[in-house]
Amino acid sequence: MAVAEARKMDDKDEGATEPTRPAWLTWVPRKLAELKTFFVEVRSELRKVTWPNRQEVQATTVVVIITTVFFGFYLYGLDILLSGLFTRVLR
Repeated sequence: MAVAEARKMDDKDEGATEPTRPAWLTWVPRKLAELKTFFVEVRSELRKVTWPNRQEVQATTVVVIITTVFFGFYLYGLDILLSGLFTRVLR
């Protein structure tokens, strides 16, 4: 980094002028470079993931389904109970 900055300073000292591009012309190449960097980083992070095997996926799926059904019935019963209670109180 310091070498590149030193070269820029040397170029300025010699009176060499680089053609400067407007910012809107460099936007697309910058964004494409950022997108490439993003996908490279995503790929490296996905390699670090410990993926579950088939048995683990099936076991956790069964737990989620049973828990969902249980809380569905629980909330249904609670709704019936509270509806009856409020109906009696508000009569």
